[in-house]
Amino acid sequence: MNKKLSKDAYGGIHGKDYVPYVTDKSKTGGNMAVLIIGIILAAVFAASTAYSGMKAGLTVAAGIPGAIIGSAFIGAFARKKGILGKNLIQGMSSGGESVASGIIFVLPAVILIGSQISFLEGIAVGIGGVLFGIGCASLVHNYLIIEEHGKLMYPESMAISETLVASDTGGDAIKYMGMGFGIGGAITLLTGSFFNVANNVISFVGSKFYKWKFEVEVNPLLLGIGFIVGLEVALTMFAGSILSSFGITPLIGYFTDLAGEGAKVWNDPSMSMNQMEVGAIAGNYVKYIGAGMMLCGGIIGAVKLIPTIIASVKETLKAKSSSGNNGSSIEMLILLGGVVVGFVAAFMISGNAIMAIIGAIISLLLSLLFVIVAGRLTGTIGTSNLPVSGMTIASLVIVTLIFVSMGWTSEVDNKSLLLFGTFIVVAIAMAGGYSQSQKVTYIIGGSKNEMQRYFTLAGIVGVIVVVGTILLLAEQLKVTGDGAQFALPQANLMSTLTSGIMSGKLPWVMIIVGVFMAIVLYLLGLPIMTVAIGFYLPIATTSIILVGALIRVLVEKMAKSEKEKEVKISNGISLSSGLVAGGSIIGLIGIILQVTGIVKVGSPSGFAAGNGMAVALLVVLCILSILPIILSKVKHNE
Repeated sequence: MNKKLSKDAYGGIHGKDYVPYVTDKSKTGGNMAVLIIGIILAAVFAASTAYSGMKAGLTVAAGIPGAIIGSAFIGAFARKKGILGKNLIQGMSSGGESVASGIIFVLPAVILIGSQISFLEGIAVGIGGVLFGIGCASLVHNYLIIEEHGKLMYPESMAISETLVASDTGGDAIKYMGMGFGIGGAITLLTGSFFNVANNVISFVGSKFYKWKFEVEVNPLLLGIGFIVGLEVALTMFAGSILSSFGITPLIGYFTDLAGEGAKVWNDPSMSMNQMEVGAIAGNYVKYIGAGMMLCGGIIGAVKLIPTIIASVKETLKAKSSSGNNGSSIEMLILLGGVVVGFVAAFMISGNAIMAIIGAIISLLLSLLFVIVAGRLTGTIGTSNLPVSGMTIASLVIVTLIFVSMGWTSEVDNKSLLLFGTFIVVAIAMAGGYSQSQKVTYIIGGSKNEMQRYFTLAGIVGVIVVVGTILLLAEQLKVTGDGAQFALPQANLMSTLTSGIMSGKLPWVMIIVGVFMAIVLYLLGLPIMTVAIGFYLPIATTSIILVGALIRVLVEKMAKSEKEKEVKISNGISLSSGLVAGGSIIGLIGIILQVTGIVKVGSPSGFAAGNGMAVALLVVLCILSILPIILSKVKHNE
């Protein structure tokens, strides 16, 4: 690379003394072309993240893909805006992705409890969360971004900054993303996500004596996620699936086979226990153990955050009192807007005025607390590793207990509770993405207020897109068991947790078993939430994620030098980002066309319906993914 950030970008000097990459303060990055490009990419990344997150329980940060695509579009339509325009586009891409990665954790749970969401309800809580999260994060901007420069490293922000500065490599990156999009889109067109002319699930089912099932879903989206997250995360998730599919499920199956004819499934009186197959065992029993694991993992994660919460609040109060700067009028306006919209939404979604007032106040207080924590943690671990699940679980448990103590335990009350939870999780997720984008702006030399405006607009666009997507997919989201297209691990946990506590019918034995399994994982020093999500997800999902991670290992092993490995992995991540985008966008379009009746989907027959077709698709997908990465050339720029 010919251009590099100065070493001061990584610390060594006080934040006030840092000289950014662009020193001309009169330059701006925004114009109509940048705004339109940013809105389009915010919508695309919001839809893509919503689809992939609901399907796999994992999301991919949009900062670097947004920077790469932004470099190409700025070069074509707004060349004069240069790196500042590219920065705004990556920020808007992150804004769309951040809001989606928050909403999908909770809002689909409303559908899972058997209730319905109106578009206006979803928009109200979503936009309220966007404004409040950005407004609160803005208040601590100077402390987190400037005062803590070099102490809070913001690893993903620095990676995005390096990508923007080295925009001369953007041509290769966009080329590999295009390849990935084409591969992912083409295979998705063939399978059940669109035309359903070819089977894409390799499936093996065990005998009645030992009830097990092993599957691999040949899905380019999931393969791309596996390459991006790497072997450690993929293997840990797969270990959770192995425990679920080959340990717990057969064990429960063994004992249910011994049950008498009169013994019925606990939540389905029409089904005898000894008639349950693998899918029924997983849906009626195993998933609650997984819910217990995730619940415990979330609570442990929240408890571990207590020192960070205390330190963050103390340092923030100290920084605010010493600076004498109460923020710009735009910041206060956004924050006030979040509070006002939050209260309006509370009255809109609540059954009575007391619930609206109490729910709004608790949601705002919890959001404020965790927004500060999210901003600080983003500076340490980045948004990709932000423990949004843990903070959301802790918040929902608190709100649920308050609701129960007030006697609000009906399904309508549960819906209101989950919508309050949606406000909280959106505020948390947006705060992380916003802090990360503002750190990039500070390093590059862009305008803080300009990024704030563009990021806020991207968040609002993201809310509209994601809520619309969830409503369009409502019927598909209701489907559980073997025919389910969406795993929804986090939303399933939220619905199970809140409805179970409110009704008093939570299967506590299975939940407690999951809790103690999580405690064992914690004592062994293993990542509880990663194992728990793998335990909860179908093995078909985690197995193809593992295949993607193994492809990354193969690429690393075939590289002849560290420089070559770095370049090939970078190209592989670009290609994988394209796989995720192609698989999710084409898959989402396919489902929308099915729902609206434009595309009539049949069933594959003959060879196309069997395991042989799925194996052939897997081989093709792996070869098409590996070859461009392996054959990529290393450019030596001195």
